[in-house]
Amino acid sequence: MRDYRKLGVWEKSHVLALEIYKATRGFPDAERFGLSAQMRRCAVSVPSNIAEGCGRGTDADFARFVRIAAGSANELEYQCLLSRDLSYLSEDQADALMLQCSEVRRMLSGLLSKLCRSA
Repeated sequence: MRDYRKLGVWEKSHVLALEIYKATRGFPDAERFGLSAQMRRCAVSVPSNIAEGCGRGTDADFARFVRIAAGSANELEYQCLLSRDLSYLSEDQADALMLQCSEVRRMLSGLLSKLCRSA
């Protein structure tokens, strides 16, 4: 069993989740159960799936959770784009968040490659 807190990708995805929570505080009340909630779920899904995968017994199991985390990071990146186009986020805010999503995705891809080589 691995300690997920020692993984750089978990740390970056945790910070991203915190940033998403901060950014969505300013969304319209009408989005409370819509886009805001969906973005928060996606953001939490990334580090949560990394943590859950670390608790699995094999690299193949861990890799499956890393793939799920990557899918959530992709979804979150689009939601940041949508939020910008709806003027819920400024262009600068959205760009910064999308850059973080992209970085997390790249790190997940690297982790997945490593896991697949060792499996």
